[in-house]
Amino acid sequence: MTALPIVQRAASSRPGTSVGTPHGDLPATPASPAFLDRIPHEYARRHLILSTGTHGQAEHVVVAPSTRPAVIHNVGVVLGRTVVPAVADPELIAARIDGGYSRRSPEKSIAVSQIEPIRESIEIADNLELDLARAVADAEQDLLRVDGKSPSIRLVDLILFEAVQRSASDVHVQPMRDRTLVRFRLDGALHTVRELPASVAASVVSRVKVMARLDVAERRSAQDGRAGVTIGGPSGRRIDLRVSTLPSTYGERIVMRLLDPTRSAYLKSFDALGMPAELEKRFLAQVSRTSGIVLSTGPTGSGKTTTLYTTLAWISSTNAGGSSRGCELNMMTIEDPVEYDLSGSGMAVSQTQVDPKKQVTFATGLRHVLRQDPDVIMVGEIRDEETAKIAVQASLTGHLVLSTLHTNDAPSAVVRLIDLGVEPFLVASSLAAVLAQRLVRRVHAPCGGMGCDECLRTGYRGRTGVFELLVVDGPLRGLIVARAGSLDLKAAAQRYGMITLREAGTALVAQGLTTAEEVGRVIETIEEVNP
Repeated sequence: MTALPIVQRAASSRPGTSVGTPHGDLPATPASPAFLDRIPHEYARRHLILSTGTHGQAEHVVVAPSTRPAVIHNVGVVLGRTVVPAVADPELIAARIDGGYSRRSPEKSIAVSQIEPIRESIEIADNLELDLARAVADAEQDLLRVDGKSPSIRLVDLILFEAVQRSASDVHVQPMRDRTLVRFRLDGALHTVRELPASVAASVVSRVKVMARLDVAERRSAQDGRAGVTIGGPSGRRIDLRVSTLPSTYGERIVMRLLDPTRSAYLKSFDALGMPAELEKRFLAQVSRTSGIVLSTGPTGSGKTTTLYTTLAWISSTNAGGSSRGCELNMMTIEDPVEYDLSGSGMAVSQTQVDPKKQVTFATGLRHVLRQDPDVIMVGEIRDEETAKIAVQASLTGHLVLSTLHTNDAPSAVVRLIDLGVEPFLVASSLAAVLAQRLVRRVHAPCGGMGCDECLRTGYRGRTGVFELLVVDGPLRGLIVARAGSLDLKAAAQRYGMITLREAGTALVAQGLTTAEEVGRVIETIEEVNP
């Protein structure tokens, strides 16, 4: 995509003096309402760009000599029209920007933080297949314009609408040499649901980048952003998008993570997660404590954060650990990133997001959280020695700490903490329980697992959890202090009644909820040689 040229107006001033007056080099015409409504004051001020009105189908703007072409282009993308720039004196532009935005009514003065992510409205398709075919055809007609034109908007809307209808967790747009793949992650598995012409890839990518407020002109670097959409108008169903772009051989590829608050787990029960009643009872006994560490473990995408959100919701609703003291609980999180806004469910939980650019890591964030007098702390993940040691100290000083680890099973989490540098006696003293989990696909009941159009011929629809709970009690504490391996810890826990992931998965197969093949795919057999 070529950058728009900067056309400089003739300047009557001499070098070293200001470039005329607002009625000279800066036209007296006011900024267009669309510019003031769509472009934040802070953005215009930082990049020194301001509308001087619309003429025909073009937006005329003034810019400073230092304003990057990408900024001008992005403004055109947001406004959906051609931008005609002219260079003027930076001080005059800044003064005019402040004056233009100050005359707006208070209700229209929108801060950057209030409009990020941008929330677009997706129209509901009458006939998805027919509407998609028309949108693809329209998008191919004019390949030179990829600046948010209507066909591109409609095509992206329909892709997102189909993804939401199918309950996809992620949408992949992957350009190939001769086609563009649209793939959905459904129940943890990736499926190609559309093959679009290769020619529409740039248009689709450009539209998504506009939604996520990314630099449309930057094609050689990876970018991350967020966006928001609603289905059925401003008051309809709200979907948050986490957007990632990455350059590839045949163009940029896009991955969008769909976060649907209406399906978020913190509004559900443990039974909805698939947790057996007996295991749930034992797990809740551990998260009712006033101190200690409770870990959720498993690979990426196994539902660890989902379980912790549900746990926070249960603690908040029952005031577990606080009712005996006749007080409320101060609950705080440090996450990377914040998956769902818990305040939307009425929970009094303060959420903080990791931001390495501002030196906010899990370790530094946890230190700051501890100064906020918390009762319950959720740490998104224990990744390093510093975070592990701070979490242990926090649990030993009267805080309940919930967190996640990437381990294959519950006993391996104990070994992992020791490998991170935490002394075995501290692990034995602080660790209350470890909940290992996986998500397995459920047999699609309407087709009896034979495969149909609704389940994309897979025979599966939806997922349920498989859990393994290790409660750290007296006998296990002695083994931990003695640095026992995970196999020894697992054998001891089984003697005291722990149901392993494999056993829990086999029970689901016996109930007809899933298949042996699915359990074998998700729950690997762990072989470990003790030192």
